[in-house]
Amino acid sequence: MNEYRRSPRKSAFVTIPVTNKMTGQIIGRIGNLSADGMLLVCDENIAEGALFQLGFELVNGHGHPQTIEVGVQEMWAENANVPGQYWAGFHFIDISDRDLETIESWLGDLKD
Repeated sequence: MNEYRRSPRKSAFVTIPVTNKMTGQIIGRIGNLSADGMLLVCDENIAEGALFQLGFELVNGHGHPQTIEVGVQEMWAENANVPGQYWAGFHFIDISDRDLETIESWLGDLKD
């Protein structure tokens, strides 16, 4: 299968909840992650083109948990295979260098 994305993505094999930083509510969990964006599994459909400030935790290159904060825009959404769940693709529009380094470290060599 050919990969047409700008950056390869790595699947999350553990539950990584993602919080809407404006409301404090969990918006979903990471399905996969890249240096440019992420796929979330959500319990509610996301409005087309919606903007969010999201936060989640990853283990950094030193083995310590680090809170990541990103500004994102919804690029697409669709029904998931499980009734009542949705997939939503987000593109990062704002991320600090430190948080991007942590994501890149987490991605590693992209071997699942």
